[in-house]
Amino acid sequence: MLTKREPRRIRLTVAYDGTDFHGWQVQPGLPTIQGKLQEIVSGIEGEPVVVHGSGRTDAGVHAEAQVAAFSIANPIPVENLRRALNRLLPPSIRILRTEEAAPAFHPRYDATAKTYEYRLHRGEICSPFDWRFVQHHPYPLSLERMIEAAAVFSGEHDFSAFAAADDRDAEGRSKVRRVFESTLETRGPLLCYRVRGSGFLKHMVRNLMGAVMEAGKGNLSPDDIRALLTTGRGVKCGHSMPAKGLHLISVEYGSGEPTALCSPPSAPRR
Repeated sequence: MLTKREPRRIRLTVAYDGTDFHGWQVQPGLPTIQGKLQEIVSGIEGEPVVVHGSGRTDAGVHAEAQVAAFSIANPIPVENLRRALNRLLPPSIRILRTEEAAPAFHPRYDATAKTYEYRLHRGEICSPFDWRFVQHHPYPLSLERMIEAAAVFSGEHDFSAFAAADDRDAEGRSKVRRVFESTLETRGPLLCYRVRGSGFLKHMVRNLMGAVMEAGKGNLSPDDIRALLTTGRGVKCGHSMPAKGLHLISVEYGSGEPTALCSPPSAPRR
C-alpha cells in the first residue's frame, strides 16, 4: 500500500503582462493570473491546488516580481517544476524562481513591504512596443510640483480618500497604511512614480499617481492632498490613472530582501 506523501510548500516569483487578464484573483469565466496558475499546478499535482498571491493586482496591472505559494505532494525538483510551469503557461506569465518554503509561509500575510511603480511616457511618440506598459502623456506637467506632492504621502496615514470601494469595506477594516518611500524619477522619456509601503488598498497607487498628476497640472496643491489624508472616510480624491502603467516591482519579507529580479534601479496588506 502506497503511503501518501507529506505536502511541500512551494514559493514562486512570477512576472506577468497583465494586459489580457482580469487581474490576479480567480473570477468565474474570466482569464486571471491566479486562475491560470491554479489550472497548471493542479494538472501537475493531479488534484485541485490553491495558489495564494501576495496581493490582488487589478485588471491590466503588470508584475515584475509577484510572489505566490502553494502546497503539493508531487516530489518534482523545484527547478524542474519551474521549467514545467513555463512550458505550460502562456508567454505572458513567466515563473522567474521556484523554491522550497516553510510549511506555514503565506505570501500575503508574511509580506512586510511592497513596491509599485507607475510609468508615464512623456515623449511625443510612444513606441508600440512600450504602449501596453506605460501611460502616454505628452502634455505639459510641472515636475517640481509633482515631486512635492508625492512626498506628502510618506509616513502613516488614513488613505480612505485614495481607495476604491472594496467588497471587504463592510468589515470596517482600517485603511491606515505606512508609506516608506514616495518619489519620482526620470528615465529618458519615462517619468516613474515609485512607492514602497506596508501594504496598499484597492486602486490606491493609481489614485496616488492621479493626485500627483493633478498637482503637475496645477489643479491640486500639497495642502489639498494633506487635507484629503486627514479628512477620513466619505471623501474621495476623484482622480485615478489607467491600470496599464502600473507595475508591482517587488515584495519584501522578514529578511528585508525584495523579490525583484528584473526591475530597473531606482535613484496591513492588500
